Amino acid sequence: MTPLPARHTIPPGLVTLADHEQHARTQLDDNAWAYFSGGAADEISLRANRSAWDALPLWPRVLRPLAGGHTRVPLLGRTLAHPILLAPVAFQRMAHPDGELAMAYAAAALGAGVVLSTQASVSLESVAQAVLPDPGRGPLWFQLYLQPDRGFTQALVQRAEAAGYEALVLTVDAPTSGVRDRERRAGFRLPPGVGPVNLAGLQAPASPPLSPGQSALFDGLLHHAPTWDDIAWLQSITRLPVLLKGVLHPADARQAVSVGAAGLIVSNHGGRTLDTAPATATALPRVVQAVGGAVPVLVDGGIRRGTDVLKAMALGASAVLVGRPAVWGLANAGAAGVAHVLRLLRDELEVAMALTGCATLAEATPALLEGQDGAPSGRD
Repeated sequence: MTPLPARHTIPPGLVTLADHEQHARTQLDDNAWAYFSGGAADEISLRANRSAWDALPLWPRVLRPLAGGHTRVPLLGRTLAHPILLAPVAFQRMAHPDGELAMAYAAAALGAGVVLSTQASVSLESVAQAVLPDPGRGPLWFQLYLQPDRGFTQALVQRAEAAGYEALVLTVDAPTSGVRDRERRAGFRLPPGVGPVNLAGLQAPASPPLSPGQSALFDGLLHHAPTWDDIAWLQSITRLPVLLKGVLHPADARQAVSVGAAGLIVSNHGGRTLDTAPATATALPRVVQAVGGAVPVLVDGGIRRGTDVLKAMALGASAVLVGRPAVWGLANAGAAGVAHVLRLLRDELEVAMALTGCATLAEATPALLEGQDGAPSGRD
């Protein structure tokens, strides 16, 4: 039986996601803080993810009928209570002993989707057992890194299927890690007892011998990097829909649709891989236009307010994912802290909808951001 998470109360004075972040700094040591909060290199993309949402104005409409409004959205054949999912974040037991288990219970209680990381510090089966019995839960997806050992990858996919996960989210923007200066300055190390438990037994691939002048990256590690051909292989070994996470360029979005991706997640890995990559709010409308409604498009990166969620929906997103804010809630108060973060976002989203004249998210169109004439598309 999956154990219940520890009970905590929300520390006083936490009324925004920014409050949660500030308080979490007092709960996490320098090692964990560098890992969870840091970005790549000069952290330009990390900061841009936040500022890009702030730069988009919302043009309110007045005297609209709002009674009976709601935040429900359709996604991959389901109707979700709201469009907020938890993004995959590795090693959550560095933030709280309950780790991903607390995150899962909170998400299920608040009707939020869960995307569990391959590098979770709790078994994928335990998380599924925490989420699936809740009738009001959101979707349960498994984030996947393709491993050089394809037999191991296939076994991991089979475990996810057997446990009840409903989709695979393949991360495609990290053939290698970014230059994470903050982690290097902190001398980041995983603490004892925390690790990627779902990868237990995976053997590191043998490093090929390098000749003088060869690159350890290009002539070594990247020999195992996935390509578009591997998408077909992954689809051939699973019955689950496969979404691609980390798509920013419209040409990649079109190619993803052409190879049968079930959905796309516009993401720059939280600013942790390629620094100066565009902010996700900048890339989102380009990707939405490129796919032309063929598949759902989700987005993460820098979402800290309900107004950000509404802006993402107005730009064409089907749903949003949040990562770091949930970790701050986890560090502050375990499952209760995560639930508080989700509740704040949903409450703020409802207020933003009401103040812009949107009774439903189907009425959130680009006209909200452009200040142009545009009638609501109608409720559903």
